[in-house]
Amino acid sequence: MRKRLSRHWFFLAIAVCLVTGHFGADWVRPVRENLLFRDGVVFIVMMLMGLTLHPAAIQNSFRRPLPSLLAIVINVVWVPVLAIPLRPLLPDAFYGGLVVATLVPCTLASASVWTRKAGGDDSIAILTTVVTNLACIVVMPLGMSLMLERLGVEISAAAQMKKLATVVVLPIFLAQLARVMGASTWADRQRIRLSSIAQIGILIMVTLGAAAGADSVSGDEQAGGSSSLSFWISAAVLLVAAVAIHLAALVTGIALAQAVGASRAEQIAVGISGSQKTLMVGIQMAIDIGVSVLPMIIYHIAQLVLDTIIADRWRRTTMDLEKGPRSGLAAK
Repeated sequence: MRKRLSRHWFFLAIAVCLVTGHFGADWVRPVRENLLFRDGVVFIVMMLMGLTLHPAAIQNSFRRPLPSLLAIVINVVWVPVLAIPLRPLLPDAFYGGLVVATLVPCTLASASVWTRKAGGDDSIAILTTVVTNLACIVVMPLGMSLMLERLGVEISAAAQMKKLATVVVLPIFLAQLARVMGASTWADRQRIRLSSIAQIGILIMVTLGAAAGADSVSGDEQAGGSSSLSFWISAAVLLVAAVAIHLAALVTGIALAQAVGASRAEQIAVGISGSQKTLMVGIQMAIDIGVSVLPMIIYHIAQLVLDTIIADRWRRTTMDLEKGPRSGLAAK
């Protein structure tokens, strides 16, 4: 029991933060409305996660750039495209939140970890993470402007670019600069501790996001109708949509990587890093533009649960390759 709790404490903590933020919205609201605090939390988390990125692994992926390019294109282009057909099925606030979830970059927190756990090439996951996070200062503002234009959401692309450059790109740059200046050994030794501190920051943002969601639900905008039943129906559709988008992106990544002759380890990396999205930036952007944070939270939890199951299966297959390919992956 204790072992199971230690493995899944983050899921439980997210649930507690969701409940706390929802029912304690009035208490949390002053903190949520403090823009400097929110930006500061995101900045610190991104810098902590940036300290764990290995430049050497990024350099390794340049030797065979095609798998990384596939993962980047899937993450930046294909995942948002998958959300477009869902517009008629979701209320505005949910669809807006889903669009934000699909546009955010690959997560620094888990993509390389899950790739490595599954027996994949984590250098591809790391490069995908770095490139998508750097590119988000352009991808997210333009993507939100194009995809949310009909929802009446007011988005200043220039302002969002400036903000993303400040709270996403700058801390990653500073973290990598710190590694170059001698902090790499310390950061590698403190990897687990740095990740744990970063997870605390993520939980803070989940609490703030849940409080924002509670305010939205109270106005019936997020429910998409006049009853709580319509809200739960929409939430169920949202859950199915998030799972479908993630799995579709993952399968697409594996299929395309296999089609271009990528190795099994590269296929795994393209599938995972192409489909994973970061919770931290998603919640911040959802709060900023006034859409629901629930899609981002659901997508993140779904990717963690699904990829844990899939990675465990791939790991067992990796340990027994002589028995032949499984799970649709070509053993090479």
